[in-house]
Formats: sequence, structure tokens, C-alpha cells
Amino acid sequence: MVFDRYLFKTLALATVFISVTLAVVIFLTQSLRQLELVMDSGASGGIFLMLTLLALPRFFEIILPIAVMAAVVFTYHRMTMDSELVVMRSTGASPGMLARPALQVAGIVMVIIFIMTAWLGPVTLSNMQNLKQVIKAQYSNLFFREGVFNPVGNTDKGGLTIFVRDHTPTGDLKGLMIYDNRPQNKVPVTIMAKRGALRFDKAGQHVDVFDGSRQTYDAATGRMTRLDFAKNTIDMPQGSGAVDAHWREPDERTLWELFTPDLNSADDRNAKWEFTIEAHRRIISPLLAPAFALIGLSFLLLGPIDRRGMGRRITAAVTSVCLIEALYITAFNLSKASVFGLVLMYVLVFTPIILGLFFLNARSEGLQHRLLRLLSRRGAIR
Repeated sequence: MVFDRYLFKTLALATVFISVTLAVVIFLTQSLRQLELVMDSGASGGIFLMLTLLALPRFFEIILPIAVMAAVVFTYHRMTMDSELVVMRSTGASPGMLARPALQVAGIVMVIIFIMTAWLGPVTLSNMQNLKQVIKAQYSNLFFREGVFNPVGNTDKGGLTIFVRDHTPTGDLKGLMIYDNRPQNKVPVTIMAKRGALRFDKAGQHVDVFDGSRQTYDAATGRMTRLDFAKNTIDMPQGSGAVDAHWREPDERTLWELFTPDLNSADDRNAKWEFTIEAHRRIISPLLAPAFALIGLSFLLLGPIDRRGMGRRITAAVTSVCLIEALYITAFNLSKASVFGLVLMYVLVFTPIILGLFFLNARSEGLQHRLLRLLSRRGAIR
């Protein structure tokens, strides 16, 4: 049908344009978040760009449903003002027929979102976290600032305090003083070294120091010992912000990995419910695209056409989408502690889909008019 192709093309172009616009906004906000990390570490501009791009895919889960709804509202409102919908309806096109191209666009977007949430988003997020670890491992400026005492780990319970005089252009450390008061040491240890370097391996983060001395003082005996060395290695404490092999969070795992956790891992076993909730979210979230589209279609296509303006209908549609989005996020947070939140997520998504399809395709105009009268009493539309 000519009308279908025309509507589909218009809606698709509007969705792409709005998605790109929102993506640019997200890109700018994410770049500001990554800027401090890159500047402090002295990393290159290419790494900065890579970090920002890797952060984008997971935001399309939010961007695309909103873009579809905005495209629906913009397109159908413009066509109403230009009397194009009047012409289409005069040929016998029902609200359900007029909504069909929008639902096709929403269906395509739904598939894209599913690919994003099931595979691409988690993979890029995991790669971003790994890249951040590489940056932290390779660029010592991030951890040790010049001319100040840098605490590493929980110094209240004993930890490391590292002083660095300056850095070389290659990232090596010069003029180190390290105070090691961790619980595993019988007595506090002070290490002085001419130079040092950060090193990262599977076991974690280490500081290799060269041409220095290791001094200890035993308060019980009043004895001080000193050991000169050519090279010594200090292991950084786990969880100090130093780089180590981290446990992947649920949002860093693909949908298949969420369904097949490593039962030999205690962390995976303890997070089994979190994996379940995250898997359900990956399945439900793509359905927000047709749900939001149907909300916009219901408010703009049902009832008589008013060429004087549809401001109240648009406001009601936008308010409904914002309300559902807010409740959906709240339900997801509740689901981490209760199954009620999980049920509420399904209800919030499927309710507008079922009601929208029912009223848009209702054969009886009386059903549509009764819905419009109900909304009119509440001041939603006129």
C-alpha cells in the first residue's frame, strides 16, 4: 500500500534522526566522564575515543524506545496538521491500518535492542572495563601523583602509602618512598628507592623498585634493620583501585552467560538471583519500543482529528511514557529484593501493548469512543 510505504519511510527516517541526536548527546556526556581518567593517566586521544564509543551501545536500550515514540508523535502530528491523515482516513484507512507502519518500525527497533542487550551491550561494557584496567596498569600517573603521599588500600587497617618525586616520560617512577603497614607484616616496613615501575599480570598489580633499601623497626626490641637491594617487588593490595582480574558484573555478561553461570564460582552462585533478574530485563526491555509506540499511536489516532492542535494529547502521551519508564526503573530495582518487582516489570510493558493493540484494532467504534470519553473526563485529551 502506498500509504504504508510513505508512513514507514517517514517514521524510519525520523527514528534514525532522533536516535542519532540522542546518541550524540550521550556521547558528549560520556566523553566528559572519561576525560578525567584519560587526562590523569596521560593516555592518547585514540584511547579516549575508544572508551567513549564502548560506553555507547548500552545506552541505546534507553534511546531507541524513546526515539520511536518521539518519531510517532512528530510524524502523526505533522500529518494531522497537514491534513494528510484526513485524506488517508477518507480512503477508508482505520486507526489500526494507519498504525501498522509505526508498529513495523517499532518491531525492527525491538530486534535491534534485543541484539544490543543480549550481546553487543554487555560485550562492549566488558571491553570498556578491561580497557580501563589496561590504562590503569600502563599509566602510573593515575595512581601515584607527584609530590604527595598516595594512600593505597584501607590505610585505617594498615595499608600502603607511596610517595613519588616525579614521573619519567615513559611512565616510570623516580624517587620513591613506600610505607608498608599491612597486617601481614610483623612490623612496619619503609622502602626507599631511586626508581620504580608499575607492572600488571594475572596475579594483580605490582610495583617493581630498583636501587634502594628496605628498613624495619621493631618497637618491642628497639632494633632497626636495613637491607639494600638492587630490585624488590611490592604487591598492591586487592580492591585498592589497582588493576586486577575482576569479577564480571551481571551487566557485563551476555544473555547466554546469564543463563549459564559458573557454578564452581562462589561469586556466581551468590549472584544467581541477580543473573536471573538481569536476564529478564534483557528480554523485557526490547518490548518497550512497541509499548511506547502504541502509547503514542493510541493518543494520536483514536478519536476525531482536531487540526487546531493536539497539544493535550501529545502531553498525555509523553507523560504516560515518562511515568512507565520511571516505574519500570523502580520495578527493576525492587526486583533485586522481591519477585514483585519482576512481575511489575512485565505488567508495565505488556499492559500498554495489549490495550493499544486492542483499541487500535477494535472493530467497534463505540469502544474507541468510550475510551476517549474516559480520557477526556480525566483531562488527558480533548
